[in-house]
Amino acid sequence: MAFTRASLVKDILANPAARAVVERHLPGATNHPQIYEAMYMTLGEVATYPESGLNQQKLQLILADLAQIEG
Repeated sequence: MAFTRASLVKDILANPAARAVVERHLPGATNHPQIYEAMYMTLGEVATYPESGLNQQKLQLILADLAQIEG
């Protein structure tokens, strides 16, 4: 399964390699107390919230790293 901006956060975090990518780019995000609120949002949706810390540049970097993960 390839991860894209349309992938749900819960699916990304369920994959250990993808989870590591998110944590590398957004340290602490995977253990944030409010992460449950984003679980059924897409990565692209999360990026629309400034408080997520996920701007378009970081999103592109994360997507590039996620594309390297074999599903």
